[in-house]
Amino acid sequence: MTRIVLLCLLILGVSCGRVHKLQVLSRSSDAINGNEFYHQAFAMKWAARDSFAVKEILAGNVPGFLKKFTGVTVSMMDSATGKTIKATYYVSPDYLSIGSKDDWARINITPGAAQKIADSFHCFLPTRKMVDDIYKAARVKLEPVPMYAFRDSTPIMWQHHLIVEGQRKGRKGLIAGIQKDVVISGKISRDTRPDRVAIYGWHKPDGTPIQPLYTGHINWWVDYSQGIRLVYRKIKVNGQWMDYTDVLKDPRLQKLLCDEVYCDFYRYNY
Repeated sequence: MTRIVLLCLLILGVSCGRVHKLQVLSRSSDAINGNEFYHQAFAMKWAARDSFAVKEILAGNVPGFLKKFTGVTVSMMDSATGKTIKATYYVSPDYLSIGSKDDWARINITPGAAQKIADSFHCFLPTRKMVDDIYKAARVKLEPVPMYAFRDSTPIMWQHHLIVEGQRKGRKGLIAGIQKDVVISGKISRDTRPDRVAIYGWHKPDGTPIQPLYTGHINWWVDYSQGIRLVYRKIKVNGQWMDYTDVLKDPRLQKLLCDEVYCDFYRYNY
């Protein structure tokens, strides 16, 4: 039994319990908490706030619960064979955050900063279809709370986090319905305007998203409603591990992850 458990833990860092552990540095005992991050970032513009957040996260300053990813299983019918194809990918239980398990805060950053973090942790950002499937799988679904003034200001980001925590009331597990997702989308490379960010989601209780797939913002725009959900880049497809780019490049398998006409945008530049 011991040998089986050890083998399961070693293979790609995924346990038998369908949980992937984020490979991140140990959090320093003197690292700032979520409250301190926002108080230091209150006067920062987006670029300085991005750099500050990336530095903290790559140093391991993330709450422990965010390191344990959760499996989301999807399936499709292979029209060529008539057989069902199943895939499981592993997602962070909440949006990207900074701080300790007792004092942490969700953060809002640009897609470039998010991609740098994702690359460092062997992760990627979800597609529109994945955001829908994650919402369906979520244990905790909350009512969206839109804010209407100073939406790109750091204090509003902090305030929105506190509002969400008031709604959550300590409930644990995969959470959704609290923010829009920064996503990868074929619309970005086909948009005639350069340097776009794609956002989607923020589902209401009936399952419909507030935000349709949208590439209208420049890629340095970020506001309180744009969250970063990390997804482990190795996906188990019919029992075999595949890189997410190989799944998206396969005309048959890409339907497991993507419902767009074009599924060929894999990552943001930074």
